[in-house]
Amino acid sequence: MLRDENEGMFTIPGFSQIQFEGFCRFINQGLMEEFDKFPKIEDTNQEIEFQLFMETYQLAEHFIKERDAVYESLTYSSELYVLAGLIWKTDRDMKEQTVFIGNIPLMNSLGTFIVNRIYGIVINQILQSPGIYYRSKLDHNGMSVYTSTIISDWGGRSELEIDRKARIWARVSRKQKISILVLSSAMGLNLKEILDNVGIRYFLSPCVRNYKKKNQQRCELGRIGRRNINQRLNLDIPQNNTFLLPRDVLAAADHLIGMKFGMGTLDDMNHLKNKRIRSVADRLQDQFGLALVRLENAVRGTISGEIRHKLIPTPQILVTSTSLTTTYESFFGLHPLSQVLDRTNPLTQIVHGRKLSYLGPGGVTGRTASFHIRDIHPSQYGHIHPSQYGRICPIDTSEGINVGLIGSLAIHVRIGHWGSIESPFYEISERSKEKEVQMVYLSPSRDEYYMVAVGSSLALNRGIKEEQVVPARYRQEFLTIAWEQHNDANRALMSSNMQRQAVPLSRSEKCIVGTGLECQAALDSRPNTKERSVLLKLTKLFSQLCINVPTKILVCTKNLVFRGGQILADGAATVGGELALGKNVLVDYMPWEGYNFEDAVLISERLVYSEIYTSFHIRKYEIQTHMTSQEPERITNEIPHLEAHLLRNLDRNGIVMLGSWVETCDILVSTVKETSLKLPTGGRGRLIDVRWIQKKGGGSNYHPEMIRVYISQKREIKVGDKVAGRHGNKGIISKNLPRQDMLYLQDGIPIDMVFNPLGVPSRMNVGQIFKCSLGLAGDLLNRYYRIVPFDERYEQEASRKLVFLELYEASKQTKNPWVFEPEYPGKSKIFDGRTGDPFEQPVLTGKSYILKLIHQVDDKIHGRSSGHYALVTQQPLRGVPNRGDNEWEKWKDLVLLIFYKKCLLINLIILELIRKYLVQRLLEEQYLILKMLQNLFDCLFENYDLWLWNRIIS
Repeated sequence: MLRDENEGMFTIPGFSQIQFEGFCRFINQGLMEEFDKFPKIEDTNQEIEFQLFMETYQLAEHFIKERDAVYESLTYSSELYVLAGLIWKTDRDMKEQTVFIGNIPLMNSLGTFIVNRIYGIVINQILQSPGIYYRSKLDHNGMSVYTSTIISDWGGRSELEIDRKARIWARVSRKQKISILVLSSAMGLNLKEILDNVGIRYFLSPCVRNYKKKNQQRCELGRIGRRNINQRLNLDIPQNNTFLLPRDVLAAADHLIGMKFGMGTLDDMNHLKNKRIRSVADRLQDQFGLALVRLENAVRGTISGEIRHKLIPTPQILVTSTSLTTTYESFFGLHPLSQVLDRTNPLTQIVHGRKLSYLGPGGVTGRTASFHIRDIHPSQYGHIHPSQYGRICPIDTSEGINVGLIGSLAIHVRIGHWGSIESPFYEISERSKEKEVQMVYLSPSRDEYYMVAVGSSLALNRGIKEEQVVPARYRQEFLTIAWEQHNDANRALMSSNMQRQAVPLSRSEKCIVGTGLECQAALDSRPNTKERSVLLKLTKLFSQLCINVPTKILVCTKNLVFRGGQILADGAATVGGELALGKNVLVDYMPWEGYNFEDAVLISERLVYSEIYTSFHIRKYEIQTHMTSQEPERITNEIPHLEAHLLRNLDRNGIVMLGSWVETCDILVSTVKETSLKLPTGGRGRLIDVRWIQKKGGGSNYHPEMIRVYISQKREIKVGDKVAGRHGNKGIISKNLPRQDMLYLQDGIPIDMVFNPLGVPSRMNVGQIFKCSLGLAGDLLNRYYRIVPFDERYEQEASRKLVFLELYEASKQTKNPWVFEPEYPGKSKIFDGRTGDPFEQPVLTGKSYILKLIHQVDDKIHGRSSGHYALVTQQPLRGVPNRGDNEWEKWKDLVLLIFYKKCLLINLIILELIRKYLVQRLLEEQYLILKMLQNLFDCLFENYDLWLWNRIIS
C-alpha cells in the first residue's frame, strides 16, 4: 500500500498482490524448506550415499511466452536445476553433477498460471489454525463438560475432557477415548513424571487404575501450531520442534483443570484469530514436498537396480524429472482449489483471485457445514462474526448450497506470515498528534486490544480540532455498487455476482455513476509486462466468450513525454482506464401492455441497429489425425466423393482459409476418410485463426497432427437475452419494439429500455432509482459522478439532496423544465410512440448502466438440438449432431396438429359469437348472409384440414 503525499491518504493496493506475494514466498522460502527435509539416501549395503545440495538450486529463465504457451498447449514454467552428489563410502570418492529436477509452473503478470494452455488459479482456503482450543459443552444430563482440542497440521485431532467424576480422558483421531495416563505413557513418560508435571494431582488419581500402554501416533503441529500452543499454554518449546510432545499434553491437561475451576477463558472457534489462510504458497510447497518424496522413492529404487545389475550409477541417471512435472500437472488439473480462471470480463478474473473458500481438503462440505461455519452465529450475534469486519466482504458470497462457505477478501487486507488476515489501521492517540499519522497492519488477535473507530468518519473530519464523538464500527468493504445502503443485502449479493457475468461489448462505455474503484479494477486486469508485444484484436477465452480490444491507441509523436500511469491503449472492457462492462441507456419504470411483467424487459430496436449491445464470441473446433489399420489419416483438399461447393473455402492443404464465412455443415478440415471436421448445427461466423500443432515424441515415425480452427460470431441483443443493472435488477428481454412505436420524452428522444416498477419495492433495491436519476443529470451536464457505497454519513438524505440538486442544475443549463419538475421530481411526462398521446401519470426516467449477461438465447435454443439421446428415456442429452433434425421430426406432427386445432377452435368460437350477436340484433337478411359465410368457412376448413394432414404424413 502506497502513501499519497499530496492527499495524506493511502492508495488502494493491487488486487492481485496477495497472489504475487504468495508465489514469491514459495520461491524464496518454500523451496528451501522442502529441500532441507530431503534426506540422504543410502543403498541397502550402505556403500553409496546420494544427497542434494539445496543451497545451489537454480531456476532457469522461461523460454516460451505466455501467448505461445496458450496456442501450443504448453505449460508456462521454469526448469529447476540442483547440484546432486553421489558418495562412495568405501574409497571416499564423490561425483557431483547438476541435475534437472523438473518444471515448476510460473505465475504470470495476471497472478495466474498457464498449464497445458489453460489459465488456472489457486484459491485461498481458510481453515482452523493448528493449536489448542478450550470449549464447554453439555452432556446428555445437561452438565457442563470442559474439553480441549489439539488440532495438528499433519495428523489426527486429539481431545482432552473432564467428566463428572473428575476423570481426564483423551481421544486421539476421534476414536474411543482412553485415560490421560495411557496417552502420556504412550508418549514416553512414566507415572512419576506425569504426576510431577501436573499442578492438581488428585484429578489424575481416578485415572491410575485405567493405566495401560498404547502405541505412539504421529501428530505434527507445524510451525503455526507450535507457535499457537506456546502462546496459549505459556511454553518455551523451540519453534523448530513441530511435533506434539508429552510436555504439551500435560500442560494442556493442567490448563483444562484450571478451566474446571473457572480460571482462563474459552475459545471462540469462529474468531478469525483461530483461523489460518492456506494461500498459493502453501499449496505449491505441499506439492513440491510430495514430489520430493516421490523422487526419494524413485532414487532408492534406481540405486538398488543399478547395484543389482552391477552398473555404476551417476546423479543424472538416478534423478528423473517425471516426479515434479507430473505432480504439478496433477495438482492443477485435479485439485478442487485449483480452478480454471474465469475470464468473462476483467472483474471476474480479479475477484477469482481474491476468493476465500472453506471447502476443499481439510475443510468442510456444502452439505455438512453448519450455520456457525457459514459465519452465522444466531446464539450470540445474529449476523456475521465481528472479527470479519474489514477483513472479509460481508456481501460477496456464493449462492445456493455453498452460501457463506465462499467469500472474498476485503480490499485493503494482506496475508500475514503466519497465515492470518491483517487489516490496516490508523494509529490515533495523544502521541500521534505531534507527529505524522502512521498506518499499521493488525491481525485479528491484536486489534482486540485497541478501540477501533470508523475510518471514513475520521477522514471526513480531518483538520477539525474540536473533539467529536465518532462511532466505532468496521471499515468499508470491497464494493462497486454506488448507494449500497439503499439496497437489500441479498440484492447486493446478486448484483456482485451478475457483474461477473457481464459480457464484454464491442463498444463499451464507462458508467456515469460509479464508486471510484473502476479504475483500480481496470488497472489490475492488465498484464504488467515491460516487453514489446503486439496488440491483439480478438482473444479467445476458455469459454466461448472473446475479448475484443478496441483500437484506441495514443498516437505517439517525436519528443512526446509520457508520465507514469498514463493510458496508451484501452484494453478489453475498459474505457479511459476505467472498467466498462455495459452501456448507459435511457430507461423508464412503467408497465407496458404486459410485456415487462415480472422480470421481463422491453427494448427498442435502436439497441440492435446501432449495435449498442453487440458482442463477439469465439468458438474453437479441433480435429486430430489418427493411425488407422492401413495408413495414417491424411489432411488434403483432394476429396473425390465431395462436391466442389463444399470445398470452396479450403486451401491447398485442406484447411479452411482465414477470413472465410462458414455456415452449418461447411467443411473446416478435410480428411481422406469420412472424418472431416464440419461446422455443427447452430454454428456460423468468420474464421479468424488456424493453429496446426504437430505432436512430436515416441518411438514411431508417425507423429499425430492436431488442427484447431477459431471462428468468431457477432451477436446482437435479441429477445431471450438476459440483461441486468448493478443493483440486482435483472430480466429477460421479452419484446423488441420498433423505434417509431417506442415511448419518447418531451423533447422527442425515444426510450431504450422499459423496466417493471413493481420490481423495485419488492426487491428493496432503491439505489437504482438514485443512480437512474443522477445518470440523466450527468448525461445532460456531461459529468461523471463517483459515489461511495455508503454516503449517508455526510448527513441525512444526502443521496436525495445530491440527485435533486444535479437534476435542477441540468434543467437550468439545458432549458428543459421537464428534467426537474417540483411537483414530481425525477419524473416526467412520457408519450406513446404509436398514438402520440401522453400517459396519464408521470414516469421515472433516467440513464441507467445496464449490462448484457452471458446467459444468451443463442446458447439456449441449441442446447437441446445437438448431442445424443438417453437410452432409457430417449431424451436429448446434448442433442443430435445430425443437424438437429431428429428433435424436429420427433415433435413436429404433434406440434402442427395442436397448432391447427387451436386456430380452428378460435375461428369457430368467433363465428359462434358473431352468429349469436346477429340473431339478436340484426335483420333476417343478414342472418342468411351469415349462413352463407359459415358454409364457406366450413368448406375452407375441411379442405385445409385435408391439405395439412397430407403435409404432415408426407
